Amino acid sequence: MRNPLRYRVWWTTRQKIVTSVVVGALLVTSVWYGVGRLTAPEDRSCAAGVSRPQDSDECIGVSGDGYDFEQPQLTSVAAAIGRENRSLKAGGYATVALLLPLTSTDTSMRTKVLHELQGAFAAQYRANHHANGQVPQIRVVLANTGSNSLQWEPVVARLRTMTDAPDQLRAVSGVAISSTQNKAAVKRLTDAGIPVVGTTITADDIANGPAGDPFPGLARVSPTNRDEARALASFGEVKADRALLVQDTRSGDHYTDTLKSAFSTLLKGSKYEPQLFTSRKDPYDEGTTANTFEQITHLICDTDADTVFFAGRHVQLRQFVNALGARGCQSRRFTVLTGDEGSYLGDDKKLDRDALRREVTVRYASLAHPDAWPTVAAGKKQPTGGSAADYRAFVDLLAEVGKKPAGPVGPTAHDDLTDGQVIIAHDAMTLAVAGIRRATTDGKELPGLEDVGGQWPRVKGSLRVRGASGWICLDNHGNPYNKAVPVVELAPDAPHQRFAALAWPEGKPPDARCLPPSAAP
Repeated sequence: MRNPLRYRVWWTTRQKIVTSVVVGALLVTSVWYGVGRLTAPEDRSCAAGVSRPQDSDECIGVSGDGYDFEQPQLTSVAAAIGRENRSLKAGGYATVALLLPLTSTDTSMRTKVLHELQGAFAAQYRANHHANGQVPQIRVVLANTGSNSLQWEPVVARLRTMTDAPDQLRAVSGVAISSTQNKAAVKRLTDAGIPVVGTTITADDIANGPAGDPFPGLARVSPTNRDEARALASFGEVKADRALLVQDTRSGDHYTDTLKSAFSTLLKGSKYEPQLFTSRKDPYDEGTTANTFEQITHLICDTDADTVFFAGRHVQLRQFVNALGARGCQSRRFTVLTGDEGSYLGDDKKLDRDALRREVTVRYASLAHPDAWPTVAAGKKQPTGGSAADYRAFVDLLAEVGKKPAGPVGPTAHDDLTDGQVIIAHDAMTLAVAGIRRATTDGKELPGLEDVGGQWPRVKGSLRVRGASGWICLDNHGNPYNKAVPVVELAPDAPHQRFAALAWPEGKPPDARCLPPSAAP
């Protein structure tokens, strides 16, 4: 049988030459393409400005386009931020970055991150739509430092390049926890002249003070651990000889280190040495500390103490409370006092809520609570330091951003606010906006970078920021003066985090002027 193809491509000498050249070229091209595919670097991009580092599946970087960093719980609020950013006029905005571990695998931290974004967006929306046309407008970008903030360095390096056009970065907010990584990040940012407004960092050594200002341009809206401890002691009228300290010996965790220092100062005169445990390097690792707490509760039963100060992170706090609920001396009543990490236990499904029915009371110094100012306002005399009206304005704002066209942003009902994170993140962004706009002088659309941090010493008196968590009056070092501290109690039934009372580091509310004294402690 004749092969017609042969007469077309392989009959004459000329056909043989042409066919050979074509086939050879195809073979070379195929080999080149295959080698290129094998040797070309892997595409690890996630979105504009965001990529996966080598040996990591997390999407790390900075984005203001509505990208959710592959976190479904953040999709709605990230999209809302992206829509708001796209509505802004180029050259007419200042950028604020939210520095957070957006891809954390810890359940409690994931909830915290969602709440921080919701609160920050609410403040951004009000600044752009309900501020009588004040300038500049505010753009928000999300800066993901990864789980445990281990990827902070490339993110901070990127932020340091964003202070000029088109971004015009003028402040960084967020900074979720008082960790070594976050302390280094704050140092790197403030050394570059970038103002930072911390939301929930409470460690005393991530702060400026009379002894020096290692973080120039840092402001905070949350009390230090020392102030939280003073407020708790003032509220509880604790007797040192009937109290003891349970503390983590792992060093390098600035929250725990400064909290146990503050509690130790309060417990001078205690008859009992501290009970010690050592958590894992990763504070979210359950480890074997539950075994240690089973032994510690036996020793606590051997004392006549009725108050336990706990200096540690929330995972270990939950293990300790569970162990204390199963203690041998069931007829004895105990009160556990701790810092704001207690807020994470509200929805912790591993917490044995029956322990709270067995004569165990757990109270913590919260950063904010939705019932604080409304409850106080219902009393006969409303103290200074905040107001129910300021809080109601915040709730009305949440209702607005929770629906179109601003939202949706995810759930923000009363019970979603009891951890205080939405409230405090809103207040931090509100402070950042105030600093940016107060530093914007006549005839300019944008403030100088160095001028924003220079505003913090003047946030006091009639220039205080009226936050949803209370007044924000800063001392000359950017720390809140005598900030209201809601004492919150964990409850076995919903709502799981119940407001108990307002407490004050100074033992009483600030006066109406809210001016820190010259020798504020």
